[in-house]
Amino acid sequence: MAECGRVDSNTSSHTMDKSITLPPDEIFRNMENAKRFAIDIGGSLTKLAYYSTVQHKVAKVRSFDHSTKEAAGDKLYEISVQEEVTARLHFIKFENAYIETCLDFIKDHLVNTETKVIKATGGGAHKFKELIERKLGLKVDKEDEMTCLIKGCNFVLKNIPHEAFVYAKHADSEFRFQTTNPDIFPYLLVNIGSGVSIVKVESEDKFERIGGSSIGGGTFWGLGALLTKTKRFDELLQLASKGQHSSVDMLVKDIYGGSYACLGLTGDLIASSFGKSATADKEFSNEDMAKSLLHMISNDIGQLACLYAKLHNLSRVYFGGFFIRGHPVTMHTITYSINFFTKGEVQALFLRHEGYLGAIGAFLKGAEEDNPNQYSWGENYAGSSGLMSVSPDMNPMQRARSGTFDMLEMDRLDRQLVNLPLLQDPSSYIPDTVDLTEDAQAREYWLSCFEEALDGVVKRAVASQPDIPEAAERAEKFRQKYLHKLQTLRHQPFAYGSLTVRSLLDTREHCLNEFNFPDPYSKIKERENDIALKYYEKAVKSLEELSWEDRQFALVRGVLAGNVFDWGAKAVSEVLESNPEFGFEEAKRRLEVYPGSLLQGPPHRCALFFVDNSGVDIILGVMPFVRELLSRGTEVVLASNSGPALNDVTNSELHILTERIAAMDPVIDSALREDRLTLVQDGSSSPCLDLSRLDKVLAMLVRERQTDLVIIEGMGRAIHTNYYAMLSCESLKMAVIKNSWLADRLGGKLFSVVFKYEVPAGKPH
Repeated sequence: MAECGRVDSNTSSHTMDKSITLPPDEIFRNMENAKRFAIDIGGSLTKLAYYSTVQHKVAKVRSFDHSTKEAAGDKLYEISVQEEVTARLHFIKFENAYIETCLDFIKDHLVNTETKVIKATGGGAHKFKELIERKLGLKVDKEDEMTCLIKGCNFVLKNIPHEAFVYAKHADSEFRFQTTNPDIFPYLLVNIGSGVSIVKVESEDKFERIGGSSIGGGTFWGLGALLTKTKRFDELLQLASKGQHSSVDMLVKDIYGGSYACLGLTGDLIASSFGKSATADKEFSNEDMAKSLLHMISNDIGQLACLYAKLHNLSRVYFGGFFIRGHPVTMHTITYSINFFTKGEVQALFLRHEGYLGAIGAFLKGAEEDNPNQYSWGENYAGSSGLMSVSPDMNPMQRARSGTFDMLEMDRLDRQLVNLPLLQDPSSYIPDTVDLTEDAQAREYWLSCFEEALDGVVKRAVASQPDIPEAAERAEKFRQKYLHKLQTLRHQPFAYGSLTVRSLLDTREHCLNEFNFPDPYSKIKERENDIALKYYEKAVKSLEELSWEDRQFALVRGVLAGNVFDWGAKAVSEVLESNPEFGFEEAKRRLEVYPGSLLQGPPHRCALFFVDNSGVDIILGVMPFVRELLSRGTEVVLASNSGPALNDVTNSELHILTERIAAMDPVIDSALREDRLTLVQDGSSSPCLDLSRLDKVLAMLVRERQTDLVIIEGMGRAIHTNYYAMLSCESLKMAVIKNSWLADRLGGKLFSVVFKYEVPAGKPH
């Protein structure tokens, strides 16, 4: 969040001090490359959307020609850092009081815009039409508000995991995020503005307003102003948060002396809103009247929503609009109302980016020729503000920060992401093993762990670009940015959805990319791949000399020993730095005992293998295991990261390594030529693995090959994520625990082994 202006307290209208300069690096990022604009202007907030291209560095690997003997001693491949242009969506939210200064700033920084039109929606689009056209020199093209709202809602539900949440006021974590359901339709959207619109959404383009009410946010504001003489909406809610509605409302116990058991009515239930004010001869406090009013309107809306949900057989009900706006008192009262009227069968769901839905929808209307829905998008944690706690008890000044700009950034991904078809129940799949949002002890440990590791990451980032003088300066900026994110997450662990080890790793990768460190481990990976290749033939030969049974044990032990070589694990990097000769055989000796072999029954049709680290792991651990699968007649699909993360092997690196191995090994060579061994990217740039967001090509291949075995390797992919993932085919999750705290948590020791072989219920072993 960045403060970009101050309010002049001497004026009644909130005008921005024109002498304050808006920092473009923090607010209107990449404005010079903006291509399209959309704007949603409500009664008090403006939401601006724009599409821009972002130029950043990517690490590319290119194989050398190793066909001649002279080249045999050369490096395995060359690494070059190249400029790449990608698409990014920016969404900025600010108070209408700042609109004129912001429009001036946008006009001054527009350089390459190709558009002559700005899409506009919201009630203020007409009011500010002339101002926008005059300031920006763009024609304002108005779009239907409800259409934009639905388009925006569909977009965030499909592209942002943990977008929807349940609000639990008295729980350890206020926000309980929902897993992303691959099929978002149908759902009910209850949009509470001045009045209430209830919309049934059945598909991307099919929706219908099925009901509504004139009693909404405007009613609360209007009656509240009459009752309390308080004119500001937020102040009215602040009063409500401190009030006792029972002073004003007539309860069931006020009439019957207790509960009305035969009708199932508790004594504390409201029998009549404002019922006591008719008979009690006393003055009522503004706080109590505001609370009673809030309950009255929220209960009315909640009951209306429940009736429509039941009438249309809908279980997913999302609430949004000006009345909600993330206010805890409002969310709590609506949640209570929904729970009461449906007896817990329907949950009240709220959205992290509810305020941006109209702007997103208006933007999508203007960008239809680019087919934005053909791509998958991902939230950029480095450039997004994140959800803040708005609980008055936790942060009483939160709503007073009128100079604050809120931001959301989304990057277009290179490929469409879909579910792994082998997930047993995609709607209940949760990638992450531990939710740090709710586990305070684990949260404190991992936040401290990532803080302590920061110096090492900075050092490696600088070392990866030895010939670039300003690398150290950029690395320091990365340090400050990521440290700020960690500090924010310590106070607001729910900022980007459920806080997990995966999200902490992904945030770090996003921050590294922002400061042009695309692959800090590139040199380490290159060196380790080169060394490991020299031992490949010897490792395969020693395996072939073993009996069948001994070889099966040795193969599994080899995969696990290879997985020890992980520079992302502090315990291992310390050993590797202090003892570079720490070898493959030494790793095998250190391992705790593990269960038996997987390859005892008839051969599988096709095995999907999600691989982990470069070097010893992939070359001396995974490849001999793959070789054994191929020799048994099993086809193998090797899935590796699309982009770099820590020392994980990337798809482009794996292609080069496999070609080199094929030149030494006829089994691998023939499997490649006969298409029995396939290398595919998984669509991720993370050390962890989300099986609900995989490359569509990988998913198609899994179906075509009738995959009946999934192997997931590594601590990030098999322990931090997917430890509890249920698949519809046989699966093996294996990893070495390289973190002492995690080992204690799981009841083991450092370098203990996880070897989890699972067969779906009903399938023979």
